[in-house]
Amino acid sequence: MLRFTLATLGMVVLLALALAVGGVFPALALFYVTVFAYIMDRLKALAAPDHPGSEFPAGDGLSVFLALVHLPLLYGGVHVIASDIASTAEKTLIFLALSLFIGQVGNSNAHELIHRSNRWLRRLGVTVYVSILFGHHASAHVRVHHVHAATPRDPNSARTGESFYAFALRAWIGALRAGYRAESRLRRGKGLHPYAGYMAGAAVSLMLAAVIGGLGGLAALLAIAVYAQAQLLLSDYVQHYGLRRREVSPGKFEPVGPQHSWNAPHGFSSALMLNAPRHSDHHAHPARPYPGLDLNRQTMPILPYSLPVMAVIALIPPLWRRVMDRRARRWRDRPDPAYG
Repeated sequence: MLRFTLATLGMVVLLALALAVGGVFPALALFYVTVFAYIMDRLKALAAPDHPGSEFPAGDGLSVFLALVHLPLLYGGVHVIASDIASTAEKTLIFLALSLFIGQVGNSNAHELIHRSNRWLRRLGVTVYVSILFGHHASAHVRVHHVHAATPRDPNSARTGESFYAFALRAWIGALRAGYRAESRLRRGKGLHPYAGYMAGAAVSLMLAAVIGGLGGLAALLAIAVYAQAQLLLSDYVQHYGLRRREVSPGKFEPVGPQHSWNAPHGFSSALMLNAPRHSDHHAHPARPYPGLDLNRQTMPILPYSLPVMAVIALIPPLWRRVMDRRARRWRDRPDPAYG
């Protein structure tokens, strides 16, 4: 647990200082989540063990803290960006660092919480998503993505040859619709639809931003939300690109397996993102707390670089296809003893 705590709280402290003090701290916060993270991932001595063992803490305390601190960081960032208390350079650096933090750490933590059985932990995760105007993801991820991942029925599984830009629009709209349909089928008209709560929460977040900074506050929140949501969509794009479950009979697919998600073993970025890059084991055991997620380099597809680096490569489609298409085809065409 120590590596998760140090990695995430180091970024929290730098962001808090960036918002409160300014000066060199906005640059340090951005440096931490980009260059420093890359350097630390390259240090083999800091690599996390592939197999954490059978005994591990749930990590609830850190997840709760990160979710609670998300709100003052988000709206503190809105205040600084919308006001005249910082220079244009400081505002730019704060926007980039804060958006990357929310996109990589906040999203990963909220994702962890919406999988917990405790309703209060789940609601805390939903609150994080709602604050960045992405509440529907809490339904679509659990009700759609985890059911249909690596099949044509999942809007968040990228096809071979599909650029991130085409995927992002398709996935955002598709997840919004599919999540709504899934929740509607589940409730059959009984009780308050979760999407009503997501819309109300988004309205509250927008109103709070307006109170804090007027039109500038609204613009700041919208910009942060778009950037953070793009980070999550990049993770989805990278982690399922080109991998498909076999259709064993018309409309019926093989169970999701370790070969249906891309993984990254890099120690620091995995700690910063609460083991989100260990994606295969998460799909196999969605309720397993992040400290206990496993990695098997023989049965799980491994990305050539860390997840944040792969997200940057995904922004350049020709380079992305050169790096990933051959790898995706090799895993997709790999013989499976169970299905011939």
